[in-house]
Amino acid sequence: MILRFFRPGFGATLLGIGALFALVASPVVHAHEAHQAAQSAPTAEESAFLGENEAAMTKMMNNMAAKPSGDIDRDFVAMMTPHHQGAIDMAVIELRYGKNEQLRRIAQEIIVDQMQEIDAMKLAIGEKIAASAPAPTQSLSAAPAAHDHMKMSHEMKK
Repeated sequence: MILRFFRPGFGATLLGIGALFALVASPVVHAHEAHQAAQSAPTAEESAFLGENEAAMTKMMNNMAAKPSGDIDRDFVAMMTPHHQGAIDMAVIELRYGKNEQLRRIAQEIIVDQMQEIDAMKLAIGEKIAASAPAPTQSLSAAPAAHDHMKMSHEMKK
């Protein structure tokens, strides 16, 4: 019905117009994408964050590839410990670079929780755990009062 209003060769004309549009639009699209990439280039701080995060992820993945020991429980702990340590490492990086206070609090909780879970898994398979070590966040500008409180709390347990 509508087709009888079109002349022969109209489809070829439409195809040609489409191809011409693609040729003209392609450089414009690429220029726009290049402009967007230039506008969203990472800052030095973001580059540092991304680099440290990638290193933490790579370390975690490499360490999770534990050689099987024949003991499923030990193998589980051998693989899960680097997984939890990776979460700790990434949370420390969030504390170093992140600005969102809610996420920073969550990162602190992740550190505590994951350290406790690593210790619990090691205890479950009969491994000794290290004596209380300083939290990985202590070097990230912890207030002296917090250090004194932690020291006093530790001394009170003796």
